[in-house]
Amino acid sequence: MSRRMKIWGLIPEFRRAQLRLTQAAKKGLGDPVLVELVVLRASQVNRCASCIDMHVRNLREAGVSPRRIDLLPAWEEAGDLYSERERAALALTEAVTVLTEGQVPDAVYERAADRFTEVELAHLIGVIVAINNWNRVNVTVRKPPGEEL
Repeated sequence: MSRRMKIWGLIPEFRRAQLRLTQAAKKGLGDPVLVELVVLRASQVNRCASCIDMHVRNLREAGVSPRRIDLLPAWEEAGDLYSERERAALALTEAVTVLTEGQVPDAVYERAADRFTEVELAHLIGVIVAINNWNRVNVTVRKPPGEEL
């Protein structure tokens, strides 16, 4: 697999805008581990090796147990390894990322809305949208893991 282009360097204004979007979305959630679990899960679904590599490292550096990181792809089957709030966020992440039904199911949205304030939920949706944008660009240009933007 070859690198297609270094898009982030070719259009630095786009990179800066994407960074600002991500920072603005994260700002209102307050729980960096929750954010990292969400962005890692979306990156796994999207098969973005570059983002998976970065967010696994971030979770390790934050002291998250290897078990929680390793079982994230099977979070629904992992019992109480993830909190209800985390599970609601992960369900919403998968629903927004995949959109298999053409929309986010009401039950998934309501589950998240029951566990997050309206402002927190807005930020969570923003984080999910932002990571999906990163993933789609990085997968399209085949950005290698560990390479700087």
